[in-house]
Amino acid sequence: MTIGKPFQSGNHGGRPKMLAEVQELARQHTTDAVETLVSIMRSPKVAAAARVSAANALLDRGYGKAPQHQHITGEGGPQFGERVPNVCRR
Repeated sequence: MTIGKPFQSGNHGGRPKMLAEVQELARQHTTDAVETLVSIMRSPKVAAAARVSAANALLDRGYGKAPQHQHITGEGGPQFGERVPNVCRR
């Protein structure tokens, strides 16, 4: 005798086809996108903030984002924590 519905995991159809198509189209432009970021980063005519943003984007994608340290105070005095970003593995 079965009570209730049997367990079913989510995502029966897998990743939506449209999302996969969009990702593939975007990946076809990876080289152009990186070259654009490098061009912005190196251009003395571009605002400094845009150059820094382009440099950060390149570093983040090449090496991953740097860990974020947090200073937390509470009972027992200050404590230090480290947030490490989740790395997307394929």
